[in-house]
Amino acid sequence: MVPFDNGNFISVTEGKEKIGTLVVSIGSVGRTSTATVIPAKSETTFLKMVSERVALAINGICIFSLNIQKELDLESMKVLMNEIMEVIK
Repeated sequence: MVPFDNGNFISVTEGKEKIGTLVVSIGSVGRTSTATVIPAKSETTFLKMVSERVALAINGICIFSLNIQKELDLESMKVLMNEIMEVIK
């Protein structure tokens, strides 16, 4: 994670460090706006959810990149979400 005054850049990568799927969210006063910059083969809903949750928590911009080798299962998604939310606090 790279924190900025007005947001965060979060990159989760497995194996080689690469920019993967890229989602950008802007949160302000309980509302978010999200755009997918680099689409994913899967986990689209999860990526959007993480990005929006972080943007709302920091009331700013979240740029979230995910590069993984295989699809995430539900338990991995929960762990990843919890770890990210802990880091931004």
